[in-house]
Amino acid sequence: MTQRDEGAGTAGIVLAAGGGRRLGGRPKALLPYRDGLLVERAARVLWDGGCQRVHVVLGAAAGEVRRRARLAGCVLVENAGWAEGMGGSLRAGLESLAGTSAVAAVVTLVDQPGVGAAAVRRVLAGTPAGADPRAVLAAAAYDGHRGHPVLLGAAHWPGVAAAASGDRGARAYLAARVDAVTLVECGDVGSPDDIDSPADLGLLERY
Repeated sequence: MTQRDEGAGTAGIVLAAGGGRRLGGRPKALLPYRDGLLVERAARVLWDGGCQRVHVVLGAAAGEVRRRARLAGCVLVENAGWAEGMGGSLRAGLESLAGTSAVAAVVTLVDQPGVGAAAVRRVLAGTPAGADPRAVLAAAAYDGHRGHPVLLGAAHWPGVAAAASGDRGARAYLAARVDAVTLVECGDVGSPDDIDSPADLGLLERY
């Protein structure tokens, strides 16, 4: 697929590979959201938040997501090892940016409908003035607790990929560099609530 903008800038990565085991095997990417699918909403959030390109990492039911989801302009990345956890999907997403002119990446999760474009914009705007975008580390905070979106400068991608394993994603890498991570409070514009079980499906109506 083509991208909206081939220029330098910030890429967005949606981690959307999970199989929804606790949802009875319903992949979260395919959950209905308003007049479409949850994965469509997650990609739109990154476009609307200011990303110049959006990569969506698929795994469970990837073929069905490709057929059903309206993801024009997005790069679809398949993580064959999706069952091993979020870490592999993050690695796949970062590796898919090799050879592009992206200097930083905003990472979001498909199962957080309360995280919208306002949170993405705030994290992008909240980095220190004059900072090298390739060296930045930033994340949304909700009542002081780190969450998504996470902004990773390109200089950190190899280290993040090396540290990502299981369901940890960038957690270990960021925890080891806590003083270098800019936390941007987003509790007034978003919520980190995620969809993990049938009891959480009401979030699809709330946001």
